[in-house]
Amino acid sequence: MSTLAAPSPAPARGRVRSAGLTGTPSLLRLAVRRDRVLVPVSAVALAGFVAMSAEATFTLFPDLASAQESMAPTLANPALVAMYGPISSLGIDSIATFKSILLGGVFLAMLAYVVVRRHTRTEEEAGRLELLGAGVVGRRAALGAAVLLGTGAVVLTVVLTVLWSIAVGLDAAGSVALGVSWLVMGLSWVGVTAVAAQLTSSARGTAGWSLGALAVAFLVRAVGDTAADDSPARFLTWLSPLGWGVKVSPFGANRYWVVVLGLVLYAVLVAVAFALLERRDLGAGVLPSRAGRERSDIRSAAGLTLRLARGMLVGWVVAYVVLGVVLGSIAGSITSFVDSPQVEDMLRAMGGDAGTITDIYFASELHFAAVAAAALAIAVVTRMHTEETTTRAEALLATPVRRTTWAVGHLALAVVASAGVMVVGALVAGLVHGSAEGDVGGIVVRLVGAALSTLPAVWVTLGVAMLLYGLWPRFTGLAWAALITFLLLGEFGDLLDLPAWLVDLSPFAHLPALPGGSVQWLPLAVLALVALALAVLGVGALRRRDLG
Repeated sequence: MSTLAAPSPAPARGRVRSAGLTGTPSLLRLAVRRDRVLVPVSAVALAGFVAMSAEATFTLFPDLASAQESMAPTLANPALVAMYGPISSLGIDSIATFKSILLGGVFLAMLAYVVVRRHTRTEEEAGRLELLGAGVVGRRAALGAAVLLGTGAVVLTVVLTVLWSIAVGLDAAGSVALGVSWLVMGLSWVGVTAVAAQLTSSARGTAGWSLGALAVAFLVRAVGDTAADDSPARFLTWLSPLGWGVKVSPFGANRYWVVVLGLVLYAVLVAVAFALLERRDLGAGVLPSRAGRERSDIRSAAGLTLRLARGMLVGWVVAYVVLGVVLGSIAGSITSFVDSPQVEDMLRAMGGDAGTITDIYFASELHFAAVAAAALAIAVVTRMHTEETTTRAEALLATPVRRTTWAVGHLALAVVASAGVMVVGALVAGLVHGSAEGDVGGIVVRLVGAALSTLPAVWVTLGVAMLLYGLWPRFTGLAWAALITFLLLGEFGDLLDLPAWLVDLSPFAHLPALPGGSVQWLPLAVLALVALALAVLGVGALRRRDLG
């Protein structure tokens, strides 16, 4: 005779809710282990970006009093304000951190996006969350761990930045305000990405929503900051989390209270993300996926690679068009403050000692644009690792497509894309500046040539990414750390009197000072050969290892 066990009493409502977070500490430890290189290296690099820039400025300008008055008109240029935000004051600390406050905050927001997306939508798309969910892991645990790690990455970066800034001589109160500014921007994008991961059913969709929101926030802030003082459009700055970061005004008004806005937005967005999580199925998004075509017009692996990357490429082209407009607009006012020998020394130290002051300005800015183009190239190559971990590469390579063809397709797209955005940016800058100077053709040719001269250094970073993916796919993310290291050594190595052998490790340290200088073909040829060798070694290693 069999008996039936009495049903267990229903758990309390509060216990049901808390059960959704079961396993969060374990998933957090796993996420920390997986990002044990990415997060610390990124935090140190961003903190170093501020501290090293400030230290280099102090070295060049021991006494800035004579330069402040002449720099004021240029620092108020609408194009410059749109790009970097309004300067807080004309003090030495504010000038030393002028470029790094907003741009650093944007980079921190991108770090938060990468961390949160990786441990939510990317893991879910790869099927790993489904396996984990079959164990003792609550439904909300993955999102909770991702939010906690993203928050920790932001806080770690902010703390390091504040301490390092004070250590190099920046004002302590202003350094804390700078940390508040970054905290607002970084935490906001922890929340934005958490929501984006619930709306869509793919990592690419999450990227589109999160990075699209970042672009919109930047644009809204730019419109508000460049509007006339009596214009109602000035209020737009307060509608953007990036605008809130700028409104903290580090080394100026030091509005610490703005952090409340960031914390409230962060809390609201995280709460919305958890609410949306309860309204969707695993592997799906709240928003319906767009139906594809009945028949595809893709005929090759390279065509598939281009189709998958086209949204990202369009965004980068638009960004470089805007960058070209900004650079071309600012160029006309560069000569307005060269009466200060300190400012001229700074520009010559950063852009080379060749040509007019406008040429040196373009050389400096094009080198920074080349670093961004290298980031695009790395993003294209590292997509191969994503395709592999999600098993889509395995399905593709089960067809007659060979690994070499697949890898070369990504490399070719990265080469063309990086060259394309550099040419677009230089072309637009040449058109804008050439129209003002009455020499469109001549200036366009010189700037496009200068942009092309930076490509060998860009392709070296591309080769590093390919080599890492081919040999050690788990460490593909170190390509980003290599790029940041190259940037710091190439742009600030000479200013900080670092050893020559150390500076020479950066491919960007060997670029010619164009458009004002002369072309040295040997260093460019060597860089191109190094890039080719790295790429060939990476493809060869990919052919010989097991996928997955």
